[in-house]
Amino acid sequence: MRGLKLGVAAVLAAMGATASAAEITVSAAASLTNAFKEIGAAYEKEHAGDKVQFNFAASDPLVQQIAKGAPVDVFASADQDAMDKADGLKLLAAGSRKNFASNSLVLITPLAATLPIKGIADLQQAAVTRVTMGNPASVPVGRYTKHALEQARLWAAVEPKAIYGTSVRQSLDYVARGEVDAGFVYATDAAVMKDKVKVIATVPTETPVSYPIAVIAAGPQAAAGRQFADYVLSSSGQAILAKYGFGRP
Repeated sequence: MRGLKLGVAAVLAAMGATASAAEITVSAAASLTNAFKEIGAAYEKEHAGDKVQFNFAASDPLVQQIAKGAPVDVFASADQDAMDKADGLKLLAAGSRKNFASNSLVLITPLAATLPIKGIADLQQAAVTRVTMGNPASVPVGRYTKHALEQARLWAAVEPKAIYGTSVRQSLDYVARGEVDAGFVYATDAAVMKDKVKVIATVPTETPVSYPIAVIAAGPQAAAGRQFADYVLSSSGQAILAKYGFGRP
């Protein structure tokens, strides 16, 4: 009889664990792909039964998807502008927005490139004809790049050579495949393909490259979403981000 009671208790406990398990959907900036995949795996180990599903893309299109009703629990963007747009559309759970990481903008070239590019001023050379960057209208890295070039009074010279990427990872791929002469990405992206691209210079940005995260108010797993966001901000999440080259918020 005691064995039967223990068996029933085990079944009920298992049912309870299943009932409390959550599938968390996280929409995150493309530059977070590698780090967030590892954070997701670590989170799942600590929260038995929970699953984390990721949707990686440029930040602005992710906001548009959420605004149109995509079932998203957590949003992590690569700049404050995209998160401001989400906030303006009343998509965020009150008080859940927090900065969790920082990064830097870098100029890269293909590893085997031979053009004499040693800094952003060299992009003015006639021999440099194709420079990739995120589209400033929809991609945070593009906004950082445009502002940096404007500050250096180089935008007018570089903009006609621009090959816009739909995300920072697309620009990274263009450079890695040697399809452009140079490109602007984050330092963490360049590190992912250090066997195919080389960093020429770190580009100063007037606005720091900072990443905010927030819980989506209408998300189907709001409570679990908060747990995931907290994990990203925890010492465990921060250690993984640091491993991939992200700085403290």
